[in-house]
Amino acid sequence: MEAIKEHTGKVFPLDRSNVDTDQIIPKQFLKRVERTGFGQFVFYNWRFDDDGNAKSNFELDSDKYKDASILVAGENFGCGSSREHAPWALLDFGFKVIIAPSFADIFYNNAFKNGIILIKADETQMEEWMAQAKDGTFHPHVDLVNQTISDGEKQVPFDIPSYHKEKLLNGWDDIALTLLLDDKIKAYEEKQAARV
Repeated sequence: MEAIKEHTGKVFPLDRSNVDTDQIIPKQFLKRVERTGFGQFVFYNWRFDDDGNAKSNFELDSDKYKDASILVAGENFGCGSSREHAPWALLDFGFKVIIAPSFADIFYNNAFKNGIILIKADETQMEEWMAQAKDGTFHPHVDLVNQTISDGEKQVPFDIPSYHKEKLLNGWDDIALTLLLDDKIKAYEEKQAARV
């Protein structure tokens, strides 16, 4: 997992609540065994028709949102099934930060485990950022170390669990955390082997 301390990026506003994991990455694309390659299918049913042609009423693929890396969404983002493919798809598409009033619990933990910064912001602030992002020129700066978002006019503080913050800052996934205990694991195994 790549360490991340700060990020400045273009915002894509997804003014929808209760976006579930099947909307993020539809079930027909879950056949891959690796974590890459899912980005092309993110929000597929909103972006494409049944023949695979781009829809004009969903702007993620428009020029003004090209290379957007911050997603601002409605409440309860990531609800539905527990598929870890949802954060894989969002990250593979290029989203490094997701800001919403609330997140589904399983998605919240899965996203952090995969290196996405999730930020909870109040609805008034979300409405302001959604409006700023409408023209495709809103590029806020997220500072994970100081836990602030700078939107050009003000700095907005945010909370993040210290456990998730430390993992993001150091680029530690669950395997990396286990490897930090490698010496203790080896010592324990040697002690057990000596008893046999």
